[in-house]
Amino acid sequence: MNSTDPTDAIDALLSAHGLRRTAAARRVLGWLLAHPETSYTHAQLQTALNGDGALALDRVTLYRLIDRLTQVSLLLCRVDASRVRRYQAMPAGVHAMPHFECQTCHRDSPLAGALQASGHDLDRAVQSALAALQALGYQGLSMDFAVRGVCADCSAGPVPAPGLQASA
Repeated sequence: MNSTDPTDAIDALLSAHGLRRTAAARRVLGWLLAHPETSYTHAQLQTALNGDGALALDRVTLYRLIDRLTQVSLLLCRVDASRVRRYQAMPAGVHAMPHFECQTCHRDSPLAGALQASGHDLDRAVQSALAALQALGYQGLSMDFAVRGVCADCSAGPVPAPGLQASA
């Protein structure tokens, strides 16, 4: 196989993390790596994967796969303000994934670009916190920074009271 084949890289990641290199694991990890700026709920991921024309994955198989991928830190699992789990590829060397959750439209937007100027300070704070936790014996650490509010697109409309969500 060609060394630039994306399947080789996905297989290497799976193997390096002690996971089996099944077609389903390649497909799920490949999809999330191909969409690094997007976080998906279980249902959104299942819809996206089943809409790509390949063999459908049942919800239990997908749940087990994303659980395994999360356990070995290949995926980041966030729980939003509505207690909905969202999954996103965890890039190598990234220790914090800042994002914005709109309380009106429920979009989840990465903030890495918006925080680029202060990214060094954020990374230094994260490294310090992770080092302190590692010294206490914690392992396999990452941090998730969630900023919640109303996005620019929704700010023209009425702002919902904290804890209340607009009906969709």
